[in-house]
Amino acid sequence: MTSSPTKTIAWNAADYAANSTVQQTWARELIAKLNLHGDEHILDVGCGDGKVTAEIARALPRGSVTGADASPQMIEFAKKTFPASAFPNMRFRVMDARKIKFDRQFDCVFSNAALHWVDDHEAILRGAASVLKSGGRLVVSCGGKGNAHDVFLALRPEMRLKCWRRFFRKMPLPYFFYAPSDYEKWLPKFGFKINALKLAPKDATYACAEGFATWLRTTWIPYIQRVPENLREEFIAAVTQRYVAKHPLDADEKVHVCMVRLEIDAVKI
Repeated sequence: MTSSPTKTIAWNAADYAANSTVQQTWARELIAKLNLHGDEHILDVGCGDGKVTAEIARALPRGSVTGADASPQMIEFAKKTFPASAFPNMRFRVMDARKIKFDRQFDCVFSNAALHWVDDHEAILRGAASVLKSGGRLVVSCGGKGNAHDVFLALRPEMRLKCWRRFFRKMPLPYFFYAPSDYEKWLPKFGFKINALKLAPKDATYACAEGFATWLRTTWIPYIQRVPENLREEFIAAVTQRYVAKHPLDADEKVHVCMVRLEIDAVKI
């Protein structure tokens, strides 16, 4: 297996924070499913820039939330943007999702739009099970099987062109999109009872072609960073052009991308 891509790519946390509205919208939907009472202790795995963790913290006046992410750039940004002085019930840790380890236990392990960056999901579940109280919940939404298929159909032919292909030789797999059938095997293995497990289609929209290009620039960085910096905008523009040619803007000049989320709700027995 390859190592987690978050170990090898350099995140621009501020750029991601400014262009992750879609992820935040989905996170709010996921937070609503937690049905929080306000006194829970939650671990947010793959917390990124910290803004979702901060939303959870606001809902926990008598509880706490810990945000963990493998990217030092993301954690540094989160700590500066959401200081402990303003959020005394929130803390952040640099931590690989495959190596979750805490001396305490949590009521819930939560993760939104993050785990598809990690290769070994059994390691994630092992760690989550070790830090969850009996009866604690695992609530996850991440990229699932078939996610962003049409984007790959625009990206891969461009990568194969003579002008680009040398940059993508021996490129490791950057994303890991699993199916419910995978988790049906894994969850019981680590002591989880399944409440809900499904693939959920989601329509992601971006303002015009430039909005789509910005999304590529800020979240498809395993591909974008393979290209020399002076050529990246040309590569992004070429992929964007291919995508928009097959998926034209709608009447409101928005670009639509069909995403597929793997949604997991399970209880630690």
